[in-house]
Amino acid sequence: MSHHPDEAAPETRSATVHPRTARLLQGAIVPTLLALAWPNMLVMLAQSSTSLIETWWLSRLGVDALAGMALVFPVFLMMTMLSAGALGGAIASAVARALGAGRHEEADALALHGLLLNAALGLATAAPFLLAGRPIYRAMGGTGASLDAAMAYSNVVFAGNVLLWVMNAFASMVRGTGNLLMPSVAICVGVAVLVPLSPVLIFGFGPVPGFGVAGGGYAVVATTALMLAILAWYVLSGRSVVTLRRTRLQWRLARDILRVGTIGTVNTLNTTLIMVLLTSAVGAAAGPDAIAGFGTAARLEFLLIPLVFGLGAPLVAMVGANVGAGQPARARRIAVTGASMALVMTGVIGVAASIWPHEWLTLFGDDPAMLESGTLYLRLVGPAYGFFGFGLTLYFASQGAGRLEWPLLVGLMRAALAVGGAWCGLLLGGTLTAVFLAIAVSLVAYGGVMAATLTGSVWSRGARPTGRVTRPVASAAAPTTTRRLEALEARGRDPLPMK
Repeated sequence: MSHHPDEAAPETRSATVHPRTARLLQGAIVPTLLALAWPNMLVMLAQSSTSLIETWWLSRLGVDALAGMALVFPVFLMMTMLSAGALGGAIASAVARALGAGRHEEADALALHGLLLNAALGLATAAPFLLAGRPIYRAMGGTGASLDAAMAYSNVVFAGNVLLWVMNAFASMVRGTGNLLMPSVAICVGVAVLVPLSPVLIFGFGPVPGFGVAGGGYAVVATTALMLAILAWYVLSGRSVVTLRRTRLQWRLARDILRVGTIGTVNTLNTTLIMVLLTSAVGAAAGPDAIAGFGTAARLEFLLIPLVFGLGAPLVAMVGANVGAGQPARARRIAVTGASMALVMTGVIGVAASIWPHEWLTLFGDDPAMLESGTLYLRLVGPAYGFFGFGLTLYFASQGAGRLEWPLLVGLMRAALAVGGAWCGLLLGGTLTAVFLAIAVSLVAYGGVMAATLTGSVWSRGARPTGRVTRPVASAAAPTTTRRLEALEARGRDPLPMK
């Protein structure tokens, strides 16, 4: 493999860096990226499939239930993205950095602070929807039976919202130790239970009564509680590298988590706000039946996010390691490679959906109005999915480079084009076609402008060749962790597996 001038003497590093780090700095890009990505893809697909399972069962209750679900889905997805991605990622990052520096007691304290922060935010974010859910969903276009269905589902899932946030806090602190297997197991168990539990609680079975739309919410809350119980047992039983112990609360530790989580929160809120405002535009243009079609079709777009995340999560590590080692050219090649893989993957799915939209939509219902609006959406927006995947993957790569200013601005640009264009088209033409074309244009622009952020010196600024990368030595505060790592290395095993 050839090396560029900015990749300063990688051969001299290989003797001093951890094998995993050496692979990030010198390994073949595509095999390394795929080896890191496929476990994440499987886990994220399993987690995202819960909403598809639930939607499929609720569609059997009719188009009003489907429309109600479409109203609640964006805001409930926001809870998942905030608790697992924005704040959860910050918890994992803080724990990992503390362990890497040998500050084991601080890692335990950060885990406790993260848990308390997520619990408080779980209660705070549920309050608006429990206290003022009806006007919120009415503003999004809900009326009549669809609004009633939205409220029945929303009241249940937001009553259990704190369980979701606490569960993701436990999952994030475990991921921060380098253990991706345990959260994956917990999530897969929850999905396996949700598959039979949803129809039982929606339609009833034997002595169990059917709760209708609310039953779908009860199933989600119950399986979330199960995943929480598994992860809490793992941490509290002492099996995790970090554990929860009584300690003095410190603003310094909470600030460390909140500082990292703020940027992710802004991006998550922007993504969710786009969907909420577009849902309102669709409702204003064509009513609740069109919302059902739009929500069902757009669910495919949200299904692409975990696929992209599977590539994006390892890109953070690969790009970050190379930028930190003073190899911005290789970091840029890694970003382009990962984004190109996402472009092909999401592009193929989008084009297929635009050619055969009914194959997706009829999984959830056969109402003519729902099929009409959903088909129009997929045919106009589906071909642009590749640009969305490309741009979103570059967002993760930019996280690794530590250069999030431009990606955040590009995300805001996408929101302005999508929402502003949709409402302008609605005012001028009053048709769904104008709304959906604005969405397609925003996705194309998002991918194109994100590609432009790779040019010039955006990533090169602040990248200084180190010439030598060493692994932090654990302090006496973490003797147990140090002995585990040394024992694994003595047996020739990687103490921090590629997964």
